[in-house]
Amino acid sequence: MHIQQFFIPGIAHSSYIVAGKNACAVIDPARDVKRYIEAAREMGVRITHIMETHLHADFVSGHLDLAEETGAEIYAPRSGKCTFPHRGLVEGDEVQLEDIVFCVIETAGHTPEHICYVTADTSRGDTPVALFSGDTLFVGDVGRPDLFPGKAEELASSLFSNLHNKIMTLPDECEVYPAHGMGSLCGRMMAAKRMSTVGYEKKYNYALKIRRIEDFVRALTSDMPAAPDHFARCSEINRRGPLLMRDMKPPVAMEPVTFMRCMQGGDAVVLDTRSYPAFSGLHIPGSWHIDLSGNFATQAGWVIPPEKEILLVVEYAWQAKEAALQLRRVGFDRIAGFLDGGLLAWGTAGYPIGRVPVVSPEEVNQLVRSGEAVLVDVRSWEEHQAGHAEGSIHIPWHDLRTRHGELDPETHTIVMCRGGQRASIAASILLMHGFRLVSNLAGGFTAYQRAGFAE
Repeated sequence: MHIQQFFIPGIAHSSYIVAGKNACAVIDPARDVKRYIEAAREMGVRITHIMETHLHADFVSGHLDLAEETGAEIYAPRSGKCTFPHRGLVEGDEVQLEDIVFCVIETAGHTPEHICYVTADTSRGDTPVALFSGDTLFVGDVGRPDLFPGKAEELASSLFSNLHNKIMTLPDECEVYPAHGMGSLCGRMMAAKRMSTVGYEKKYNYALKIRRIEDFVRALTSDMPAAPDHFARCSEINRRGPLLMRDMKPPVAMEPVTFMRCMQGGDAVVLDTRSYPAFSGLHIPGSWHIDLSGNFATQAGWVIPPEKEILLVVEYAWQAKEAALQLRRVGFDRIAGFLDGGLLAWGTAGYPIGRVPVVSPEEVNQLVRSGEAVLVDVRSWEEHQAGHAEGSIHIPWHDLRTRHGELDPETHTIVMCRGGQRASIAASILLMHGFRLVSNLAGGFTAYQRAGFAE
């Protein structure tokens, strides 16, 4: 048995090929499936099984694309009630692939329909050697059970039972291969390590060391990080089956005049993917800003209206293809095109431009102390609790879509995150809601703290 992991930064997603001599399975595939086809070709095996652990909330799965390309059968939890052709699995089912046996255990908790695959290589013995745990067990953490309104405590209780009565009874040496690593919002305290063992997790995973179910439920339903908007959408997309990637056209280059017409049609939003200094210096008024080099897919999934077409602004033409791929990973399939020639062409055409002044920590401190400006901390609740600037107003960047009314649009508003990227998203949100003057604190809270203006 050969196991190969594939990791996608940003969404911190791990998927796997599990190969025998002639055939292989792909577990929890990403939407861009060429990586698996090429890897299988290099191994000299055919993809015959596509296996899902659950209806993923944070990304759109590639199960239909991979089945279309390879003819492989899809396996998924029966209780997920998927509407595409598949074999529904329940507790105790076994899936055979040459000498490899995948035994199904139902592990509701992160989601109601979750399953895990306990895997044995029978050419060597019947002892489980690998657990493909999906979002039930991570390295250093467990799946969050709070994504379904009104079911958090019930799911947390199920998670506790399934962890202690099923997963923790596996041999200590059984390897653990989760669907996510550090950076994913499907858990709270994931480690950077991308695989583990049952024994290691029993010893060091904080959640597994909680012995009372009441304490576990309280810990897993309190003070959890905010969940992005697309979490509620992607599960349903995966249940009914996403559109095939092969049917989607790449974003087309648009001259400024065409780009402007699409903007004015009312069915599109502009998404600027350049760096925050570039957006600050020059941008199209009313555009969203999310830096492609940051946590782009998750941040876009969190705030971009899903019903709109997307018009991209990129620094270089090749970035339009990368931005489109990342957007499609979180369920945005309506990507119309990108601005040919970028902001240079836009400015040359004489169209309106906007700016976001970037101000130093010293300037910000003076403006706030004199009452000429307000400082808005747009970091997460957890970051704010760890340290903040006295007198700052705390509103997480994604909440400004609905909480901008708590601020005065006529007052100079300075936004601050840790380094500048999320503050730039926040600035774009405030500007599209009519704020008169919005600035970005250069270097964010890190610089402000080092300058002595924050604890």
